[in-house]
Parts: sequence; C-alpha cells; structure tokens
Amino acid sequence: MPPRARGEIRLFWRTFSRNQLACVGGVVVALLVLMAVFAPVLAPYDPYRIQPDVKKILQPPSRVHLLGTDQIGRDVLSRILYGARVSLAVGFVSVGIATIIGVLLGSLSGYHGGVVDGVIMRLVDLMLVFPRFFLLLAVLAFLQPSIWTIMAVIGFTGWMGVARLVRAEFLSLKEREFVIWSQSIGASAFRIIWRHILPNAMPPVLVAMTLGIPAAILTESGLSFLGLGVQPPYATWGNILNDGQGYIEIAWWLSLYPGLAILVTVLCYNLLGEGIRDALDPRLRQAIGRFVRWGR
Repeated sequence: MPPRARGEIRLFWRTFSRNQLACVGGVVVALLVLMAVFAPVLAPYDPYRIQPDVKKILQPPSRVHLLGTDQIGRDVLSRILYGARVSLAVGFVSVGIATIIGVLLGSLSGYHGGVVDGVIMRLVDLMLVFPRFFLLLAVLAFLQPSIWTIMAVIGFTGWMGVARLVRAEFLSLKEREFVIWSQSIGASAFRIIWRHILPNAMPPVLVAMTLGIPAAILTESGLSFLGLGVQPPYATWGNILNDGQGYIEIAWWLSLYPGLAILVTVLCYNLLGEGIRDALDPRLRQAIGRFVRWGR
C-alpha cells in the first residue's frame, strides 16, 4: 500500500475514533451483524415451532423464555434474532441495488452532461414526485410479497439521492487538472470515469450507503407491519410488531422488544454514518491532523 494511502487511512481512523458516539454505533452495528449471522447458534428455540401446549401461549418474559412467547407459543427472542437476519439482509441488498443504479446513472449524467444529463435528471424528478412509501405500496399491490420482492422494490425506488450525489461530484471532479490531462492524451470516457473520477467520488456515496441501510430497514418494517412485506412464517421485526398489535394490552413484550430492536439498529447506523461523514470531511481531518502534530 502506498505511504499516502496509509496516511489517509490513519487520519480517517484518528478522526473517526475521536467521535465516541460513532464508535459506540459501530460496535453495536457489528454486534447486530454477528447476532444475525449466528442466529441459528444463539437462538434458544426454533423460531417457527408452534407450541401445542396452550399454557405456553403469551407467556411473559421469564428464565425459560427471556423475552416471552407470542400468540402461538413461539419464543420471541428467537424470532427477533432470526428477524435481524431478514431485516439486515433487506437493508444491505436494497441499498446495494440503489447504489449501483445511482452510481451508474449519476456517473453518466455528470460526465456527459447535455441531453444525457437532462434525460436522467428528469427521470429523477419524476421518481421524486411520488412519495416513496406510497409508491412502494402501489408497486407491491401488483406483486407477490416476498423477501426478494421487497429487496428489489426498495432498491429500485431508492436510487435517486445517490444519483444526484454522484452527479454533483462528477460535475466538480471532471474540471480538475488530472481529468483534463487524461482527456488530452486520448483516454476513453470509461477509463476516465472508472479509474480517475469514480474513486474520488465514492466517499460521500459510502456515507449515503451507511445512512441508507437504516432507512431501508424502517421501510421494510413498515411494510411488514402493514402485511405487505415479508410474509409469515419468516420472522421480521415488522411482522412481529404486526402480530403484537392485537395483544398490546395483555402481551406488551410482543411490541416492546421488536420496537426496541428497530430503534437501536436505526439509531446506531445513523451514529455510524454521521461519524464516517465527519471523518471524511477534509476540513475536520485537517484540523485533527494539525492538532495531533501540535500535540507531538
């Protein structure tokens, strides 16, 4: 690794590590991902097993069932652990789809300009005319709800912000000397975009991806709560909340714990995203660098 790249990484980590809330958010996000990956090992019970014993239905939290049981005797802790797998998978995949589409269209729009830019930006404006959640509801009304459908629909309706961000970066970067020099020696547009402009435009995209994951999780939870998201028997935090709404007066744990899971996940992802954004801010990084050199 070149010395300059190592220096950039050290400066990024030095700036990021000074933000204690961002570090806490990063640790919690890492723990959530590990819990989701190892859910089959950590879950004390089968999250889909229906209890034939009616005495085990709607049991409050206890030593046997730490977070209680639901209306058909399933362990709530096990379902929340397995629900984390679905919710986080929807967040990662849908944001990945949105990022790929946004980077592709934003790159073409920002680099070529003219008619290409006008057509792509009018498409962005058209997509932004409709409130996203109602657009999702309209699309899902014609499709069979499933985890793959939810991932695709959230991804294909969430790329507009990334496209605008990448376009703005390209409009600024394509006027730099290194791009003009590459054009003067006959480098192809693909090479200029892929090798020179896009790597320099990715830091704000990384921040947008980090902040987009909790938004996708919230969207999936809302759709599942309305019965339009991932369908039973698959456990997601949204449909666990949906199951608990009819028993909120007698089984508060069915709504409290999945709601807390959503709250903590969204909050910590936002803290992590804010920390990454601050660490990538050139002005803040220069200030931290001067402070460290002064301290030496």
